[in-house]
Amino acid sequence: MQRYGQFWEMAGTRPLRDDLPVAFTNLRTRHSAGQFQLDGSGLNSKYGPVRTCVIFNPVAKGNKARHFRAYLDEIAQHAALKQTRCAGDAKTLAAEAVRDGFETIIAAGGDGTLNEVLNGIGEADGFERVRLGVLPLGTVNVFARELHIPIKLHEAWQIVLRGRETRMDLPFADFTNKGKPERRWFAQLAGAGLDSRAIELVDWQLKKKIGPFAYVWAGLKALAERKLTLSVASANLQLEGELILIGNGRLYGGNFATFKDARLNDGKLDVCAFPRVNFWTLLRCAGPLLLSKRLPEALVRRIQTEQFTLTGPETATFELDGELAGNLPVKFAVVPSRLRVVVP
Repeated sequence: MQRYGQFWEMAGTRPLRDDLPVAFTNLRTRHSAGQFQLDGSGLNSKYGPVRTCVIFNPVAKGNKARHFRAYLDEIAQHAALKQTRCAGDAKTLAAEAVRDGFETIIAAGGDGTLNEVLNGIGEADGFERVRLGVLPLGTVNVFARELHIPIKLHEAWQIVLRGRETRMDLPFADFTNKGKPERRWFAQLAGAGLDSRAIELVDWQLKKKIGPFAYVWAGLKALAERKLTLSVASANLQLEGELILIGNGRLYGGNFATFKDARLNDGKLDVCAFPRVNFWTLLRCAGPLLLSKRLPEALVRRIQTEQFTLTGPETATFELDGELAGNLPVKFAVVPSRLRVVVP
């Protein structure tokens, strides 16, 4: 039990309870049997220095999360484990991991967990020292899809083990939160107008039952409301719309190539504006999205830019990587080749 306690102390977590899933109990048993161990210096007796940590939610639901828990034995032989306990924990744990000297930090979860881990790395000024990895356990996993990381856990973990690295642009949003300036980083996408309003309306209990279709239902409810007109201003360019989408990569909402010309390393953000959004717009988009996974270009306006300001009514919100972030106005910009990422 002493070794077991050292293992979870090193992993940044509290000891496991008897009522947690069987996979956790098996992990404790195998550790006690001496198949692997971590000592106080952070050394794994079988694999040498532990330089990777995995941040995960131990009570996540769904098949992906269950497979992850069953796979903990394998992961724990190569990485320290840090489990979250509440919203915002992944950011705190990621910042701690940077300060503790970990070189690779893996976000095991969805795009929201990824965003928290990303901002934790940023909070500890770790972008040059640390690589970001992904184990896609979420509902949509847009960033993982963008990087062509397999949804199957075993295949995704093999990518982590191989450790191939690339650099990509790192976007951020500057805004005011409760009267104080704040900067939030994001990896894949952002949005405002109908997009962020739909996220506000998502029923999280329903999401647990029907997955991504909960966003569709919330979007329909948002579509029935009165829309707000938002403005994008960049240098001499300006757009207006009731739905504003911002892409670092090509994908949005799954495998939909909403930002057709976007590249993760082109030093620019892609802005896609819908001047009007109603049920007729939805019907006109449905066919092309389902058949070709692309938007009908007649319905949107686009710009590519290094930075821009998004304004609108103070009640208007915006989201980053699928999570509500704050209220307008907000300035978006990108730092070229700033983020180190583990890729296939």
